[in-house]
Amino acid sequence: MTASITLSRLHHVPLPPFPIGRTPLSDAVLGVHNSSAHLPHPLTTPPLPPPSCGEVAWEAFYPAGSVNPSSAIPGGFGFYLGGPEGFRYEIAGAREVLMEYEVLFEEGFAWGKGGKLPGMFGGVGDLAYGCSGGRTKARCQCFDLRLMWRYASPSPCSTSTYNPSRDNGQGELYAYLPLTAPNAARMLAVPGSRPNGDYGFSVGRGAFGFEGGRWTTVAQRVRLNDIGQENGEVEVYIDGTSVISVQGLTLRDDAVSHVQGLHFQTFFGGSSPEWASPKDQRAWFAGVSGAILI
Repeated sequence: MTASITLSRLHHVPLPPFPIGRTPLSDAVLGVHNSSAHLPHPLTTPPLPPPSCGEVAWEAFYPAGSVNPSSAIPGGFGFYLGGPEGFRYEIAGAREVLMEYEVLFEEGFAWGKGGKLPGMFGGVGDLAYGCSGGRTKARCQCFDLRLMWRYASPSPCSTSTYNPSRDNGQGELYAYLPLTAPNAARMLAVPGSRPNGDYGFSVGRGAFGFEGGRWTTVAQRVRLNDIGQENGEVEVYIDGTSVISVQGLTLRDDAVSHVQGLHFQTFFGGSSPEWASPKDQRAWFAGVSGAILI
């Protein structure tokens, strides 16, 4: 049984990308590396089949009390994914790249205070790695664009029935970009955005949401800036609809810097105990895809 990756070269065509090849959801084939050894990502059969194809998915387990990979009770998993060898070669010279995955949170998922989800990353060589966790050094030589889910308390003015599984999965882009004033201004111009000190910017909080018991397709498009110009772009799509778009960004100041793939990481947190998973629970990931946009 296999899941799939879709690879294509596009000329600004609508989502989803036109498939030209499929591979198994395999660490070796998909270029999985720098994996957290103590946090496995086993292939299992999820409660619902992935919408793309195949019958298996990577399973993330969040034990009760787990916060992040370095805590006393770690949860989730983490690794980097560059795609098959040919795709890795192509993106090294690409100006604009789209990557996608599918995520399923179990029915009745308890969102807690929030947690991380995979997103695109890149930069100059090995400096692209570890562009998170409050990093301040060499921030002009890396970018990391994971997503987050956040707790969203019910509105006191709402007339609809409160559903904690649905209403608490508030989404955002959690962006680590070069620390420039124009980057900050353009991210904060997106409704629902806010800074987090030396940590990533919360961009577009509440622009989309996750619902337990239903697959969600997440896609990101990154267009690198020309060196010396503020013309980079980041866009997030949920189930094929653009929900967050930021233009006028600087993602690099060196032509060697490029998109390197997906930072495939998920956990509850934050780092302090109030971010912990309220119970033992799971999520599943499948349908990984990539496209080079010309």
